[in-house]
Amino acid sequence: MTETRAFGRRIGALEEVFQFLGAFGDREGFDERLQFAIQFVAEELFTNMVKYNTGQGREIEIRIARADGEVRLELVDFDVDPWDPTTAPEVDIRRPAEDRRPGGLGMHLVKSMVDRVTYEYRDRAMCVTVAKRLPSDGSSAGPQQDRA
Repeated sequence: MTETRAFGRRIGALEEVFQFLGAFGDREGFDERLQFAIQFVAEELFTNMVKYNTGQGREIEIRIARADGEVRLELVDFDVDPWDPTTAPEVDIRRPAEDRRPGGLGMHLVKSMVDRVTYEYRDRAMCVTVAKRLPSDGSSAGPQQDRA
């Protein structure tokens, strides 16, 4: 089952985003590590949409679902120009911070925390979807059964 909610295009909405995602994770029995990963990824993507997308003030929609042995998180931003965060240049984290160009570290961390990141743009709406496999032993997924 997919749960969906829209949030105002402002950094201050992050607390509501965390509450929404945390409640979903609690119902699904996700452990703290998985909850942290989901919320971190959502924060990075949501913040980038608020800061960099040239939208008309419409809300950002967040969808979350557990299905097929994974958790999927989608963020949809409406009436915006195309901007594909998956094409951010790779960050060489071995180099000292002062020798690196600013930008890209957030997406680097997102990509390292999930199994898949995809981007779609259609009809002036961008959708970024991330998926993270759930452990087969159930350690991060609690006693719940996967649902389609």
